[in-house]
Amino acid sequence: MPGAIRAEFRKYFTTRMWWGMAIAVFVVSAGFAALFGFLMTMDQTGAPPGQQFGGSPEEVAKSVYTAGLGVAYLLTLAVGVMQIGSEYRHKTITSTFLAVPKRSVVMGAKVLSLLVIGAMYGLVSLAGSVGVGAAVLSARGAEVFPSASVGRTLALSLLVLGLWALIGLGAGILIPNQVAALLISVGVAWIVEPLVGFAFTFWDWGQDVAQYLPSAATQAMVGGVTGGPTGEAAQLQWWAGALVLAGYAVVLAGIGSWRTVRADIS
Repeated sequence: MPGAIRAEFRKYFTTRMWWGMAIAVFVVSAGFAALFGFLMTMDQTGAPPGQQFGGSPEEVAKSVYTAGLGVAYLLTLAVGVMQIGSEYRHKTITSTFLAVPKRSVVMGAKVLSLLVIGAMYGLVSLAGSVGVGAAVLSARGAEVFPSASVGRTLALSLLVLGLWALIGLGAGILIPNQVAALLISVGVAWIVEPLVGFAFTFWDWGQDVAQYLPSAATQAMVGGVTGGPTGEAAQLQWWAGALVLAGYAVVLAGIGSWRTVRADIS
């Protein structure tokens, strides 16, 4: 297993994609943090800095520091898809299984390496969002770290990106064509699922269902300001959101790994 994990890291970090993704994650996180920092401290209602949008100082700080997470997890989702999809596309999956005959070891190495890669991008994201967001909040007179729960949110954001990478791994296995897997997984995560979740919020029963969708579980983990067309949106506790998102990752990556272990690879 250690050798298989090193091989997975070598496959990823010897390409130019890893630092291109790192730059994209950093820029997106810093840009959204700056934008949300200014928007959420605008003096429009006479309220104290950081409370114009009805959120507590903790919620505002969390929202600023995780503002770019919605785009960052789409990038790690794409990394997960390509981690397996590129092997099928370039026909290297055969040599991989010949080098490590136990397919379960290969898939285990991919899962563990993706968790680490996702956490690495989480650190890159935090470097951009906290560095810029804290500067903006401080300059606007808002609290930068109002409570310890903000630190918990920053730690959970590392887990978020790792879990979305595993969701991408499952999607990349279940959809054999890499391009189709990228388009479908990103399209569903970015457009379809948020629209479905928004539609659910118009009904009381729908709000109970919507909170278990992946993006809602992600939002519950990081705990920013929430709301819907009927008022305050239903939201899970942070630990429940983590369990739900982990459930999606385990199911998709587990089914994909099981299929790979049993499939005929030629």
